[in-house]
Amino acid sequence: MPRRRDATAPAPFNRRLLIAMTISVVGFGLLGAQAWHLQVKNFDKYHALAENNRITLLPLPPQRGRILDRNGIVLAEDVYLPALEIATSQVRNIDRLAAQLSPIVPITPQEIRRFKKLAAASKNTDGTIPLKTRLTDEEAARLAAVRFRFDGVEIKARPHRRYPLGTSAAHVIGHIGRISAADNDWLARTDNVSNYAGSTHIGKLGLEQSYESALHGTVGIEEVEVTASGRPVRSLSRRPATPGQDIQLSLDIPLQQLAEQLFVGWRGALVAIEPRTGEILAFVSMPSFDPNLFVDGIDQQNWQRLNTDPARPLLNRPLRGTYPPGSTYKPFMALAILQNGVRKPDDVIQDPGYFMLGKHRFRDSKPQGHGKVDLFRSIVVSSDTYYYGASYDLGVDRIHDFMKPWGFGQLTGIDLPDEQPGLLPSSAWKQQRFKQPWYPGETPSIGIGQGYNAFTILQLAHATATLANDAIVQRPHLVTHIGTVSPDTSSDTRSGRPLPVARQYVQLVQRAMADVNRKGTARLAFQGAGYESAGKTGTAQVIGIRQNEKYDERKVAQHFRDHSLYMGYAPVENPRIALAMVVENGGFGARTAAPIARKLFDFYLLGKRPTELDTPVNPADIEPDVPEETQP
Repeated sequence: MPRRRDATAPAPFNRRLLIAMTISVVGFGLLGAQAWHLQVKNFDKYHALAENNRITLLPLPPQRGRILDRNGIVLAEDVYLPALEIATSQVRNIDRLAAQLSPIVPITPQEIRRFKKLAAASKNTDGTIPLKTRLTDEEAARLAAVRFRFDGVEIKARPHRRYPLGTSAAHVIGHIGRISAADNDWLARTDNVSNYAGSTHIGKLGLEQSYESALHGTVGIEEVEVTASGRPVRSLSRRPATPGQDIQLSLDIPLQQLAEQLFVGWRGALVAIEPRTGEILAFVSMPSFDPNLFVDGIDQQNWQRLNTDPARPLLNRPLRGTYPPGSTYKPFMALAILQNGVRKPDDVIQDPGYFMLGKHRFRDSKPQGHGKVDLFRSIVVSSDTYYYGASYDLGVDRIHDFMKPWGFGQLTGIDLPDEQPGLLPSSAWKQQRFKQPWYPGETPSIGIGQGYNAFTILQLAHATATLANDAIVQRPHLVTHIGTVSPDTSSDTRSGRPLPVARQYVQLVQRAMADVNRKGTARLAFQGAGYESAGKTGTAQVIGIRQNEKYDERKVAQHFRDHSLYMGYAPVENPRIALAMVVENGGFGARTAAPIARKLFDFYLLGKRPTELDTPVNPADIEPDVPEETQP
């Protein structure tokens, strides 16, 4: 008969079931413990990590503020243009990607090189870097249709800085450029790194640099939900960027552009100032350059062209070029002579055409001399002999001490970076510079604006405006308003710093300068003007002339010829404009510089264009004020 199963003995099946149940209980227990650990005990920690993986914070760079002239003409602005940008974290081989994209959007080797340079310098590994800026509408449409095929490829509308007037006022406006390592160091030192998140450009030159903090604005933030591959899904929140502030200038662009047109074919500088306020009306450096070339990084060909041009278009001549002032210095020397009591207004000398100091003969620009000359006439006819003797009696240190408050050889404080102080000589300066004493024979040349004198045209214009403003100093400046531009931003004020010079002496020199334009060295340039103006011509040597030689412009190479200078203001009774200028290697001040000043006065005061002027000055009719004496 069959054997009966023992009901009490555990069967193999029951054992296996028990083991499985035990394992299941332990496993579910471990899973439960881990779930409690993740979802209860460390919920906050892992929730934050998950959110960070799901949400990306994108910086929203602000739109840069505009730069406008006094009439509201736009000189610099941001325009939004589509750009091809690459997420560097998703692209390993840019050359291969560029080759794949080139049939769709042409990409040049220069653009690839620039991308690699920017990628190497970038500290933001999660951001995008432009591969091709300024896509056309057609290129943007073609790329948008196939973008899904390429990881890391994005089309972004980026603000692009535009300078609508090109070369006009470029040395004033300056330009922006891509943020460099040096810029990043500056941002770190000034605690501005976070405000430049997402920004790629910064002011590099001119007002773009000096007013960077106002123009840049404040960065915004956008929370974006992304996929595991980094593709944006939706925007969760947004704090918009605050645009940069507009800045309005005192610059009068129609006057500026006319001055630039009158300088075509010449090198030189001109600064025009409103005497009562110190507002700069024109700031000309010729030749100029196009700041649009620098926005996305200038190409090698244009950089080489600008750097090797002998005319030096990148040099800011009014701000950093220094020149001897020539005879334009004489009105200020006249004030120094009177204020220090070296001569009285009615003291008369006999000008034979030279000044003798020991055995050295200092020659006058008029070999036969000017005859009897007092201080008033010395300015009108530009007598070198008068100033040789008077400056010798005055001495270099008293000249220095009088000229310093007028701004010669000093920083004016203009709101532009990198101003050059120039050189106002003194005995202490020479001892420090050359370890030599000052010799009395060096002083006569200083008195006629030659010798060691080296000033910027900005300084000469500033001093001219101060003289026109009855010796009341106003700081020269370009920006009149920051923020919402108002219809009238002029500050018609005479609250400035008065200089310690007798009013009767200032009025005497002002009358003499009026006679310069009426019947003196600038009479031909200003004949028939519909207003009364005051001024002084000047001619400054570039090379020395030996005692037994005579200067002949026709025998001198162009770049060795004398500089042509003029300073003046108008109208005499209520000056609205004062200016100073130099035309490099332009010859006599009355021949080249003064006619340009006349055209600018006519335009600013009367609205007359140069085509409406009378016959230009005949060079043969000009009485030269060129000095023939140089630094021994």
